[in-house]
Amino acid sequence: MNYRTNKLLSHYLFILPAFIIFAGIMVFPLFYSIFLSFFNWKGFGPKDFVGLGNYFRMFTDPIFHIGFRNNLMIVLVSVGGQIPLGMLLAYMLHRKMVKKADLFEVLIFLPITISSVIIAQLWNRIFSPVGIFTSLIRTLTKNPDYIMTIVEHKDWAILPIMFVLLWQHTSLYMVIFLANLQRIPQSIIESAQLEGATEGRIFLRIIMPMLGSVIFINSILAISGSFKSFDLIYSMTAGGPAHYTEVIAVYMYNSTFVHQNYGYGSALSIIIIVFVVLSLLITRGVSKAFKIE
Repeated sequence: MNYRTNKLLSHYLFILPAFIIFAGIMVFPLFYSIFLSFFNWKGFGPKDFVGLGNYFRMFTDPIFHIGFRNNLMIVLVSVGGQIPLGMLLAYMLHRKMVKKADLFEVLIFLPITISSVIIAQLWNRIFSPVGIFTSLIRTLTKNPDYIMTIVEHKDWAILPIMFVLLWQHTSLYMVIFLANLQRIPQSIIESAQLEGATEGRIFLRIIMPMLGSVIFINSILAISGSFKSFDLIYSMTAGGPAHYTEVIAVYMYNSTFVHQNYGYGSALSIIIIVFVVLSLLITRGVSKAFKIE
């Protein structure tokens, strides 16, 4: 065995443990889920082959339609809300537009460090009939009988959850943008100011183009995270009432582990992966079209 072959073999041996772990927790579950999606199976006993039956059932399932719509709405609030707001907050902190910027940064970043379960319980108390939000609206409207009924509306029940997601995750993108803003030479901004550029023009014409690749990366994080939304939503509503706040991940969990339909749950998990991949490909295509990668 010559030196080159020996070196190559040693490289493979070093990679092997990590590859085995990756295959065990990622590759095998993925292919086994694809296999199970063609069967009806309760987790025990024989598997009944149904071919594409689970997928046909999915696209005629009204609960799946609600979950998919809610996922799209979460994607919109993530990409169109969390990222722009995170960038704006980062720019304000970087340009020292607020007093005690360090304290302000800590307060904004705090929600992402708290467990989603705790945040869900906190906001459930705020939105409850005896919570702060209800009391505030009763005071402002002078209506002592006011109760928040938006959660009972099929089309709007997801809005409180979207607000909490916006509140919790904006800080992550703020920190990413802030770290990249610190890499931009201050001389560029000072030169623009000498030419008479306003803060708004500096932000739109200089800062945003220079952060194009960061926007692209944050969009990927936002889209993939939106389709995986589970812990906060399950802790707040568990998909209720009447599935109005259902997302695909929660529906997959209930179908698999509550109703013990592993075949249908596996099909839902594969659809989540397909949607994430397609969304990322579209995002990549848009970024290439606008040359912001």
